[in-house]
Amino acid sequence: MDIKQTAIQAQEAAIQLAAVESEVKNKALAEIARALELHRNDIVSANGSDIRRSEKENLAGPLLKRLRFDEAKIKEACEGLRSLIGLADPVGVTLSAMELDKGLELYKVSCPIGVIGVIFESRPDALVQISSLCLKSGNAVLLKGGSEAAETNRILTDIINRASVQSGIPAGWLSLLETRAAVAETLALDEHIDLIVPRGSNEFVRHIMDNTNIPVLGHADGICHVYVDSRADLEMSVRIAVDSKCQYVAVCNAAETLLVHRDLARAFLPRLKETLEEKGVEIRGCEQTVRVIDVKAATEQDWRTEYLDLILSVKIVDSLDEAIDHINRYGSGHTDVIVTSDRARGVKFMDYVDSADVFVNCSSRFSDGFRYGLGAEVGISTNKIHARGPVGLEGLVIYKWRLIGNGHVVADYSGKDGKAFTHRRLQKDYS
Repeated sequence: MDIKQTAIQAQEAAIQLAAVESEVKNKALAEIARALELHRNDIVSANGSDIRRSEKENLAGPLLKRLRFDEAKIKEACEGLRSLIGLADPVGVTLSAMELDKGLELYKVSCPIGVIGVIFESRPDALVQISSLCLKSGNAVLLKGGSEAAETNRILTDIINRASVQSGIPAGWLSLLETRAAVAETLALDEHIDLIVPRGSNEFVRHIMDNTNIPVLGHADGICHVYVDSRADLEMSVRIAVDSKCQYVAVCNAAETLLVHRDLARAFLPRLKETLEEKGVEIRGCEQTVRVIDVKAATEQDWRTEYLDLILSVKIVDSLDEAIDHINRYGSGHTDVIVTSDRARGVKFMDYVDSADVFVNCSSRFSDGFRYGLGAEVGISTNKIHARGPVGLEGLVIYKWRLIGNGHVVADYSGKDGKAFTHRRLQKDYS
């Protein structure tokens, strides 16, 4: 089956899936988790083949780390599936209700987007997260993973498809696209695909955005900051900075730049340097930073770089305002953190930093769909549209207007003797 036919099949399945009851979707999710556990040895074996091939092809270290899908990752994926079952169905929710006139009622009701194309690199766990979120939200999905994860993606798609269809989900709702040419073909199918979610490098995401008429949801970079304010606790600052950088370096919500108020720099930076160097982190500092600690000098490019590695750029700033200006200039609108004991300064930071996720006194690594209680995520959006930040179930639904009357016609409300609308808010569900 060619790409267009696959997309048409997905479109047909999406119409059916939009009306599938919650109980059926939840049963399918439970069966998928059970099937993944049952076939975990086969999954680990397939993933091992991908890793060995990628090592021979000298795949970059961060991508190799993302590629690994071992028993621990399978367990984590299954936990995510079961937590998703416990979340409310986002489809069919009455968002507002209004009486236009007696017997004429207007409802705004959530519904699936339709067919979602997701293009991602390296991470097989993303395939499980994306497909399960699309299923729960009633969307069909076309997945294009990186060739480095070909064997893992293939077996995961097969397991998920079989388990879901056997549970009553329409066939064709999930398809894996495997050829390099599939990306270009997919981007041309604006009649059949409703949304594209790209997950990859800045260059890759920009390419997607520039070569399709399909709406694109995602983020190009994850240049995240931690700002240590003049009124920050030193021990807390070290813990948050280290966790933000080191807890998992190869992800978009890991910190890449640390900003430090000059009043704390001499007390804070030596302590931070000692802890980071124990973890193998290379520090690149501004002119003022290199006068305080012995580190490599940073360049202008460092402030614009998403390392996804054990590298951290450090800049000393003179004020909270300078920190905010730096973040809004160099950041990617993803996740930014302030460490401070002054609540008012924390609120100002959150008000003025133009990012999808703004935190006070906690690690940047918390910007994650699973940690937000969204049931994992399709991706993180820095767009300013219907979904921003981690995109979970609510980001995968839109809405439709449902108007119910009893022989009402517009002519009755037209002209000088036309009836008036009541426009009265109703406290009732469409159902």
